[in-house]
Amino acid sequence: MFREEFERRFASLFRYLDRLSGDPDLAADIAQEAFVRLYQRGAMPVNSGSWLVVVARNLLQNARSKSARQHRLLAGKAAQELWGDANPSPETDLETARRRKAVRSALDRLPTRDREMLVLRYEGYTYREIAEALDITYASVGTLLVRAKEAFRRALEDRGDATPG
Repeated sequence: MFREEFERRFASLFRYLDRLSGDPDLAADIAQEAFVRLYQRGAMPVNSGSWLVVVARNLLQNARSKSARQHRLLAGKAAQELWGDANPSPETDLETARRRKAVRSALDRLPTRDREMLVLRYEGYTYREIAEALDITYASVGTLLVRAKEAFRRALEDRGDATPG
């Protein structure tokens, strides 16, 4: 059962942590530690996905408080999968880089909860998993997610960039 859970959730948890930390090595270490704790726990929690997110987020906060260097939130590849092309032209590469920068910048200007909601939803987490991970009610997830998306859209527009697409 643990192996199936690991195979099902590790990549998504890693990407979530990578986007929050901007440090793929730290993200991998924390994701692995979260799964070690799940394994050591013995019994599988009812909603292991949100349990792992909460544990991983706490581990990341602990790592940041111990670390002297500052991690830029959501640095790295926030929009990598959004605008890919198997054989992009230099113009396409330039446009993709511009869009990634715009997405990172817009996400960085959002409140932490909005940023985390958008990243979790982008990673495929359910409303219930988002509610449990962020300690909010299930009923409020939809409304808060709509508001977060609207804030993200405004942040993109305020920067002078059209909504990617």
